[in-house]
Amino acid sequence: MIVQNIDRVEGITPADFKKHYYTPRKPVIIAGTGLSQNWPAYSKWTWDYFKSIVGDKTVGVYNNERANENTLVNGADDYITFGEYLSMVEKGPVALRIFLFNIFQHAPQLVEDFAWPDELASGFLKKYPMLFVGGAGSVAHMHYDIDLSHIFHTQFIGRKRVLLLENNQSPFIYRMPFTVESAANFVNWSEHLDTDQFPALKHARGYTTILNHGDTMFMPAGYWHHMEYLDGGFAMSLRALDPSLLGKLNGLYHIVGLRGMNNLMIKMAPKWWYHKKREMARQRAEKALQELH
Repeated sequence: MIVQNIDRVEGITPADFKKHYYTPRKPVIIAGTGLSQNWPAYSKWTWDYFKSIVGDKTVGVYNNERANENTLVNGADDYITFGEYLSMVEKGPVALRIFLFNIFQHAPQLVEDFAWPDELASGFLKKYPMLFVGGAGSVAHMHYDIDLSHIFHTQFIGRKRVLLLENNQSPFIYRMPFTVESAANFVNWSEHLDTDQFPALKHARGYTTILNHGDTMFMPAGYWHHMEYLDGGFAMSLRALDPSLLGKLNGLYHIVGLRGMNNLMIKMAPKWWYHKKREMARQRAEKALQELH
């Protein structure tokens, strides 16, 4: 795999952000005092604070196992209270994570602790800021977000290793049809990739960084991402709709048509569909390799 570091800036003007990153759909890290360090959330949001306000709420948790033939999209592996989960993460390591937790529905006062970066992008889904929490060693396997939104992803507490790839790299990372998932395994990708079984991975082009407390990553719509929690920590994602009509329609198709078709096939013929998706991903990768030569 051909990987370069994600650009990192301490601060950036809205004009420069739109010219160099938003319009060309290129990721960037806004670090330091550029954004989040001016928010009350930067120091206010701690494990103890979250436990005190929403610790009694039940949440779905996800382990590190990859989906099998019977796994529907976004199905949790277990349900516990948020407080119990956070205590486990603090003691760590624990390979469990939470994603798409709208903590703000339970504690709406939290929206006063950060500022929406409206000067950088439009179309923010302000009813749906989302929290992502993971224990040390937990993994969010390679995928892209099904709604095709632009993401402003701010890390709080701990460190997280990120690998991003533009959506046009899909054939080289063995994207399975009717899914937003890769057939290849990217766990510990920085040390080892199975290029014997997945030879097209050698030609995939990506970006990487380690997110630290206060870093905000702009991830353009449709970008593949794989995240490994080096420490227990959490992050908040602010989502913005693609400004183009085509982008919005593509996101709607993904949510309704693509996900619905995949879940239907999993229910009807799970084992056949599981292997068929991987076979088609391999065929597309082989075609992409042939076109390189």
